[in-house]
Amino acid sequence: MTQNPPLAALLVLSASAFVAGTTLLAKMLGTDVLGPALHPLQISQGRFVFALSSFALAALVLRPSFTRPAWAVHTGRVVLGWGGISFLFAAAAFIPLADATAISFLNPVVGMLLAIPFLGEKVGPWRIAAALIAVTGAMILLRPTPEAFQPAALLAVGAALCLGCELVVIKRLTGREGAFQILLVNNLIGTGIASVAALAVWQMPTPGQWAALTGIGMLMASAQTCFVQALRRADASFVSPFWYATLIFAALYDAALFGVVPDRVSLFGGAVIVAGAGLLAWREARRKPAPTLAGVTPSAAIPSGSAPMPPAALPPSRPRR
Repeated sequence: MTQNPPLAALLVLSASAFVAGTTLLAKMLGTDVLGPALHPLQISQGRFVFALSSFALAALVLRPSFTRPAWAVHTGRVVLGWGGISFLFAAAAFIPLADATAISFLNPVVGMLLAIPFLGEKVGPWRIAAALIAVTGAMILLRPTPEAFQPAALLAVGAALCLGCELVVIKRLTGREGAFQILLVNNLIGTGIASVAALAVWQMPTPGQWAALTGIGMLMASAQTCFVQALRRADASFVSPFWYATLIFAALYDAALFGVVPDRVSLFGGAVIVAGAGLLAWREARRKPAPTLAGVTPSAAIPSGSAPMPPAALPPSRPRR
């Protein structure tokens, strides 16, 4: 496909706005804004069910070709993605959306560190420095003092850990399957896992909550689609900075609907995390393509659980083999 960087940037910004919208709706569902608060497991179930509905409808219209899925790999990936999104939705109900989103952006750093023992990758000083910077930002957002510590922020840390582990599993899907098939299969498996997990806590949503659950699924499907299309039109090293607009959208949504304005600690901590992830993205863009975790192809780098993977760990796009 012809490269079109301006359109790619617009698509990533749209994806960022959609993803921030899912956390906003999750916060509304996890509090009493639309009725009795729903459990995070039920909210994540709604995310998968309605996203699957969107992709299934698209499959009926587009009739794409499929190959045999790697079911075991998909299942492992979805379990981690489902855990990550459940943690993130839970965190969104208790701490500012910008804080929860920023901490969850540690996932490419977690994936990079896990690649050392599990994939045998070598991590140089630049990548170590990027990881330390990002972790420092997370510690700032955690406010590790007896007076200011937010226990709920640990839920966002859990989201980052799960999504970082998912990135390691994604490596096994690299180049094996098409992007649409990955999205459809992951949402299919995710619907089954999330539905079973939500059985014990499920309650009848109010009409407003049904609308919000539908919105989460549709926004996530739209975000994933925009992300894939953006990576088809520009290098990941180009689109990466635009992805962090998710933090801005999350802060704007939180301020508009809940009156939560980020304080100086939130702004500084978020900026430090973005700086660390940005350094990692810059360094990977300068490296020669290599079969490392940083070399996950764009079509595979679509987390099953939440947002598309922040492309900090992705190199410039290259043709699939």
